Amino acid sequence: MTLQMQENVPLAPLTTFKIGGPAKYFVEAHSEDEIKEALAVARDKSMPAIRMGGGSNVLVPDEGLNAFVVFISLTDFKLNGNVLEAGAGCNLLTLIKEASQAGLGGWEKLAGIPGTIGGAVRGNAGAFGTEIKDFPVKIRALHSVTAEIKEFQNAGCDFAYRHSFFKDNPEWIITNITIELQTANREDGIRLIEETIAERERRHLQNVQAAGSYFMNPVAPAEVVAIFEKEKGMKAREGRVPAGWLIEKAGMKGAKVGGAIASLQHPNYIVNEGGATARDVKELAEKIKHEVRQQFGIQLAEEAVVLVV
Repeated sequence: MTLQMQENVPLAPLTTFKIGGPAKYFVEAHSEDEIKEALAVARDKSMPAIRMGGGSNVLVPDEGLNAFVVFISLTDFKLNGNVLEAGAGCNLLTLIKEASQAGLGGWEKLAGIPGTIGGAVRGNAGAFGTEIKDFPVKIRALHSVTAEIKEFQNAGCDFAYRHSFFKDNPEWIITNITIELQTANREDGIRLIEETIAERERRHLQNVQAAGSYFMNPVAPAEVVAIFEKEKGMKAREGRVPAGWLIEKAGMKGAKVGGAIASLQHPNYIVNEGGATARDVKELAEKIKHEVRQQFGIQLAEEAVVLVV
């Protein structure tokens, strides 16, 4: 075995929440072959295999994971003309900055979204009106059971709001993404990245111990959409209203359970103020869901992946 398998590895430091117990087994995979090898070892041990990337958008249970955690660390990338090829483990912000330095852009408003490009594509991450679905040309993925390698064209990825084929079919592990970008002025691109990150910091979306947006923006009844549009002076996209707005309207902004709080700056961020447990986060999330359901008849759904093994 060429992989360096470790036991009882703390997972909290590998997540943006800084919450959770250890992995029974842990391995860092730097190639498709190493992913295949890790999955084979997990099968031999009759252990469920769970992959992790940038550690954002995930909540690890306090007791840890009685599982074989495969940390996807495919971090090679290259630029060829206006095409970027990147391993799924590449940090999204790093890629956006590197592309900008090369005079390529179009996706600068995604700057600051935590995590890897693989995770961003899987969840069709978006911010400030831009979604990552508009940039991949093809996506290479590995089937966790058969070890088949397949390339998916953009049209076959079933992208929608915070959704993709890979989210519905977790047996497919994204390993590489080919992105097509626009020619852009280097200085303008760098400035837009800085402005985007500054806006995220203003909204307290940067450098906090959270999983990113905890709930997806729900499709709302017409009367709720009307209230939102009148109050905010803007149209609701696809009949959806911001989960953070609903949470605030339901009186749950600043709500706390243990060390977890619905952020005073952005209520759809459940933040670990220090010492929060996964139990705290889940209990607070349930309280928020209950209040929004009671007051608006809307069932919030988690965007964050709550791991259970």
